[in-house]
Amino acid sequence: MAQETVHDVAGETDADTIDELREFAAHLAVSGGDVARRMLEQFAPTGLDPRAKSSATDPVTVIDTTVEEHLRSEVAAARPDDRVLGEEGGEDRSAAGRGAVRWVVDPVDGTVNLLYGIPFTAVSVAAEVDGVVLAGAVHNIVTRETWTAGVGRGSSLRSAGGTVTELAASGCDDLSLALVGTGFSYDSDVRAEQGRVVAGLLPRIRDIRRCGSAALDLCMVATGRLDAYYERCLKPWDHAAGALIATEAGAMVMVSDNDEVPTVAAAPVVASAFSAALAALDAMEGFERPVSS
Repeated sequence: MAQETVHDVAGETDADTIDELREFAAHLAVSGGDVARRMLEQFAPTGLDPRAKSSATDPVTVIDTTVEEHLRSEVAAARPDDRVLGEEGGEDRSAAGRGAVRWVVDPVDGTVNLLYGIPFTAVSVAAEVDGVVLAGAVHNIVTRETWTAGVGRGSSLRSAGGTVTELAASGCDDLSLALVGTGFSYDSDVRAEQGRVVAGLLPRIRDIRRCGSAALDLCMVATGRLDAYYERCLKPWDHAAGALIATEAGAMVMVSDNDEVPTVAAAPVVASAFSAALAALDAMEGFERPVSS
């Protein structure tokens, strides 16, 4: 999407409306996390019994589907004219008029981590109007940290104890000292190509982290816990909220829904060098759009 369109849609939406969307996104993400935690306790004795989705290594559980159903019911009750696009259930087009808010939700981003008890799994919720994300929230199901952002309103992190911190991307200015996050496709052929890129990138940076949740990886860039991040094969629900949170924290962010092209986020000073390093590895062709500017 062109930058002018991002500016147009954001400019036509007043700050109070953006704050309202941001607050509701946070409510949805946290309430979804509450549902997930209750279900984890319920299924702890017997396990989640996942089934395969896109491949044998791509699982979905009853928590994924139940949390998404909960989020849809919350939106329907509070904002009946809005639409929902969810990872598990697709898009509800019953309120498809121009200007209607579409909630882009990932009920569990990091399902494999959830299955293995790794505390890096999240509910991600974003509010989108005419293809532009205006507000979003990401809630870590295990640590209960909640990241939120609104266009032009900055981004923040609320701890489990309620402490709120305004966010800023890291000041890293040397690619060789950058800690970089990434993720891998469930398709083995794509993974082989991603492995080639990682092998070429490793000698140029401090180190790589593969944490297992795109939404949380983007929030880690916003928080300065990662200096940069890139990943292919993301879907809108993977990056919608996290990309806005990173952008509002000052990171340079480019999102892509093309499986051949990575979504990229980086601390502002090191962003150019990071992009150049990816380009040198033939991993940067065909960027689709910026999140905002």
